Amino acid sequence: MTVARKIVLPRLVVTEVSTIEAPGSQRIELPGGQDYFVQRIFQEETDSRMDGKPRWMGARFNLYPVVLAADGAPWAEANVYILSRLEESLDPSMSTYLGIADDLTAFRRFLDEEEIDWTSFPTHKLRRPTYRYNGYLRLAVADSKVGVTTAKRRMSSVIGFYNWLQSEGVLKLANPPWKSQDQFIGLKDTKGLAYLKKITTTDIGINVQKQNDPYAGTIDDGGALRPLTIEEQGWLMEALLAQGNTEMTLIHLFGLVTGARIQTVLTFRVRHAVLEFDDPNLSEIRFPVGPGTGVDTKNNKRMVLHIPRWFYEMLRTYALSERARRRRCRAEGGDTTDQYLFLSVRGAPLYQSKADAADFDEDNDLRHSKTGQGVRQFIAERIIPYIRKHYCSTFKYRFHDTRASFGMDLTDRQLSLVAQGEITLHEAREFVKVRMGHESAGTTDRYLQYRSNLKLVRQVVQDYAAHLRALSGQAMEGLK
Repeated sequence: MTVARKIVLPRLVVTEVSTIEAPGSQRIELPGGQDYFVQRIFQEETDSRMDGKPRWMGARFNLYPVVLAADGAPWAEANVYILSRLEESLDPSMSTYLGIADDLTAFRRFLDEEEIDWTSFPTHKLRRPTYRYNGYLRLAVADSKVGVTTAKRRMSSVIGFYNWLQSEGVLKLANPPWKSQDQFIGLKDTKGLAYLKKITTTDIGINVQKQNDPYAGTIDDGGALRPLTIEEQGWLMEALLAQGNTEMTLIHLFGLVTGARIQTVLTFRVRHAVLEFDDPNLSEIRFPVGPGTGVDTKNNKRMVLHIPRWFYEMLRTYALSERARRRRCRAEGGDTTDQYLFLSVRGAPLYQSKADAADFDEDNDLRHSKTGQGVRQFIAERIIPYIRKHYCSTFKYRFHDTRASFGMDLTDRQLSLVAQGEITLHEAREFVKVRMGHESAGTTDRYLQYRSNLKLVRQVVQDYAAHLRALSGQAMEGLK
């Protein structure tokens, strides 16, 4: 039995139906001789769109998602919705739209399995497809078949889809798909100033309150990150050196000594690593990253990395090595200073930058984007097994834990200066905030409080265990 599914096209060029006389027209052959002609909407010769829309609207895409119904036919409305969203974005990230396609595929699969007409909205509220899907997701969450975050995202995608259907006049509904209301929530900006934000909620949204656990041994810094102890960092370096993989060793060191995220490390270019500095006393390199630098950051934030001079010299040595040159010679674009610094042995990028992903590649034949999968696979298959075999059978980590490790080591050094009276706590906080590139000081505070929280919970556990042991001893006295 076939079910609704998503496929990814390596490339898509948007066209419109034309005549044989139209410039650049192409014949599309169909069975039965019902051929027709199309022409591209975007004309490279004039650098403009044929349909009169702004030239910045995308009309050529790599890694384009298509939602297919159970019978294998494209779900027209869902696919036009995705295209519409893409056209409205100045700087689209295809991973976002691949996620929307996944969500709408899951919704279509539910509709097909339950034999529900997605366009029918009867008077009885609970018989409408949006309410039925909401109930299905809530039950799936309760049965642990679907995670809360996934269910919330899927419902949100469906709401966005129906909002578009109504706003564009694609679908006239007999009854509303949900009940909505406006609410105002209090927030604080990066400077601590309070403001109100208007949000629209619906009665089919899946909202589950998330409680941050300050004693979980992790830090919420764009994800639940776990700082590695000094001992664990030693295990990690030993495991990396044992594998003999220079690239993976440097990539991990990059995270540990700068706190850079994986997209920043892996989009570093050769030209960034071969700079020369005249000052022999320069202890660190202040390196701008973000939009306009060629190096990606989370949420396109401009920030400055502080790279120790000794480590920068290691990057430079690697960039000029024969090993690195051989990899660049195998890469698309060849051995140039604009090539990625870290490549696979076959010359493939380990992470494709946002700028490169946005450039249409007429010859693209891949159906996935490069987002550091090679690093994560190396960690799972080589590093973690080594450490579990030699040191700790339950050890685990993710690459971004190197960021938390850097942040925690940085925090420990600053707090020691506070304890010695050399700087104030406020100065320590601001120093860590700037070095980590935190938008909110609240994230920085989680690093400052991490050690005390961990110490507190351990002390409580020890005290409670001693209490239980005393009570147990009293109970056992009665058996004598």
